[in-house]
Amino acid sequence: MSAKRVAFYLRVSTGEQTTANQRRELEAVAAKAGWDVVAVYEDAGISGSKGREHRPGYDKLLKAVTRREVDMVAAWSVDRIGRSMPDLVSFLTELHARGADLYLHQQALDTSTPAGRAMFQMMGVFAEFERSMIQERVKAGLARAKADGKKLGRPKVAGATEAAIRAARAEGKGIQKIAKELGVGVSVVQRVVGADAAEAA
Repeated sequence: MSAKRVAFYLRVSTGEQTTANQRRELEAVAAKAGWDVVAVYEDAGISGSKGREHRPGYDKLLKAVTRREVDMVAAWSVDRIGRSMPDLVSFLTELHARGADLYLHQQALDTSTPAGRAMFQMMGVFAEFERSMIQERVKAGLARAKADGKKLGRPKVAGATEAAIRAARAEGKGIQKIAKELGVGVSVVQRVVGADAAEAA
C-alpha cells in the first residue's frame, strides 16, 4: 500500500510570527505515521478571517485538492484553517467531496478514522445551529428597532454635507477626493451624486 499523500497548510496572522514551529510538529507526525509530504502551502501574516481570494497558499491548497493531488491536508490547529465553524465545515465538505481527509494536530482530529468522521458530522450540526442563532439574533434586532420606532435603512446625510458635496462636484472634483476632503464615505458621495443625476434625468 502506497504512503498517504499529505499537504501541510501553515498560517500565521502577523509578520512577527513564524510558521516554523507548526511545520516542525507536523513533520514529526508525518514521520511517525509514514506520510508522504507532497506539498507545503503557507500564508504568513494573513488573518484566518480573510477569504480564499486573500489567502494565496490556501487557494493553491484547495486547487491541489480539486486536482486530487493529495489524500489528506494537515494543519497545526483548527484556527489555522478558518475563524468560524461554518468556514471549517465548508472546507471539510470540499475535502470530502474530493476524497481527501483532514488532520488537525492540536485537536487530534483525523477524519480518516471513524471517530474523526463522527466529529465532522457533529461539527456540521453545530455550524447549522450557529447559522440559525445568527439569523434569529438579526431578526430579533430588526423587530426591536422597529418596535422602538427606529427607521431602518441608510442614515440621511446632513444638508450642509450634501451642499458641500454638490459644490465640490460642480468644481469637477472626483468622488474619492470629495470623500477624503469632507471626511465621509465614498458611498455617501456616490449616493448624493447619483440622486442628483436621477433627478436631472
